[in-house]
Amino acid sequence: MRRTADFHQKLLEAGVALFAETGYHGTGVKDIVARAGVPKGSFYNYFDSKEAFGAAILRHYADEQAAEWKQYSIEADAPDPLLALRGIYERMVADYEACEDRCGCLLGNFAGEIAQSSDLCRRAARLTVDEWRMRCAEYLRRGQEFGSVRRDLPAEAMADLFWNMWEGSLLRMKLEDSVEPLKACVHSMFDLFFKSRQ
Repeated sequence: MRRTADFHQKLLEAGVALFAETGYHGTGVKDIVARAGVPKGSFYNYFDSKEAFGAAILRHYADEQAAEWKQYSIEADAPDPLLALRGIYERMVADYEACEDRCGCLLGNFAGEIAQSSDLCRRAARLTVDEWRMRCAEYLRRGQEFGSVRRDLPAEAMADLFWNMWEGSLLRMKLEDSVEPLKACVHSMFDLFFKSRQ
């Protein structure tokens, strides 16, 4: 049974890497099993189709991101929820800066590539975005209670704007081969937009 779990995990890890490198349409099942080092037939033991695999990749990626958020939040160790949220994003910027390729966000890339052609993957991507929004909105809501985040806008609306700005900054990062758009996003949102004016 352990080998079965290992194959499943290897396929997911290979899929995340390949989809980040070559996209959904640029990746075949043959590429996935080769990268994972598992027999081709084992792919269909776990996934009914490449589309189902794509949805599973989004779920796997969402779980990885949630775990990273939790770890980054612990590392930020800030009593102010706004500073904790900023610490999470500064850590993500540092991770992108340390990475040689500027592949961006798997979720954003995937959504742009397949959301219109696969309802299953679109729903999986939407769920992942909603989970991100809820996490971000919770930090902002707690920041409002703490007094560091403005209260004239709902936390959910600010989280939506931040998601849009962050994903746009990731796109610019890829186009410009620079993390400067991400740094500008963090500065604009945390120093100018989120802060309480009181």
